[in-house]
Amino acid sequence: MQNTIQSRPKPARLTGGPFAESILQRMIKRYRRHRMAMVGTVILIAITLYVLVGSSFVTERYANETDFANKWAAPSAEHPFGTDAAGRDVLARTIYGGQVTLIISLLSMLVTALLGTVLGLLSGFYGGLIDNAIMRVSEAMLSIPLLFLLLVVSKFIGAQTAPITVLGREFSGSVLIVILILGFTGWMGLARIVRAQVLSLREQDFVTAARAVGARSGYIVFRHVMPNALTSVIVYTTLGISNVILLEAYIGFLGTGVQPPTASWGNMIQRATEKLDEAWWMWFFPGMLILLTVLSINFIGDGLRDALDPYSNK
Repeated sequence: MQNTIQSRPKPARLTGGPFAESILQRMIKRYRRHRMAMVGTVILIAITLYVLVGSSFVTERYANETDFANKWAAPSAEHPFGTDAAGRDVLARTIYGGQVTLIISLLSMLVTALLGTVLGLLSGFYGGLIDNAIMRVSEAMLSIPLLFLLLVVSKFIGAQTAPITVLGREFSGSVLIVILILGFTGWMGLARIVRAQVLSLREQDFVTAARAVGARSGYIVFRHVMPNALTSVIVYTTLGISNVILLEAYIGFLGTGVQPPTASWGNMIQRATEKLDEAWWMWFFPGMLILLTVLSINFIGDGLRDALDPYSNK
């Protein structure tokens, strides 16, 4: 009997295989299987390196240096992307303009993500008067045309705002105004998404158990509920960056966004309207950078949506 018991095979340990994979490993594996997301990642890394590493080879002073004797020059060995109406090198300006465009999009979406997540959590978890107040404010702000607000505020306030200096680099005051407007007027959609998820999560057993052991509401919200709502926040924020880039380019094209001498991809295209046919390089290169950046971010957002979905089989 003893020999029989000892001869029984031991149960296999979960040292490998799909059961041993962590949640993060499964997410990374699903993301890597998403071909367009990987293509978008490569493109975005290349553009990021272009605007960051490129500044090591050309200075901002050179990017803003005018040479009217060499204006509207076509692409050449000296100026690979040509020059603009003031004789400034377009390649150098796409580098520093790209930095401004990416900074605006990232910082404004950071503000949006913080506001939308916190307000959505409070609205969905506490309900009642807090929920009504937040939802009514969001409805009121959704009724205001964002593009109209951007045009008016950027035109009358951005142009009068004094330049700001960050890390030794001077930006026109319009950069800060655009970031604040985009950040504080884009949280409504995210807040509604988070609220809808929290309304479902607050009825789950783990929340009931946390209440039963005496956990405070604030602890439950930020320790138990928020981590389960972060998937939607990550995907919304990622896709929102591309929308902000397009909005910044749009108001820059209309001449009410980032003001010279600070360059952005949007206001570079605006300067190209003087000679659309003859100076094609003025709109082509910044336009292609905007297109590639937006497409790559959308591809990444789609990949993250599939990778973070626990029910996805991709």
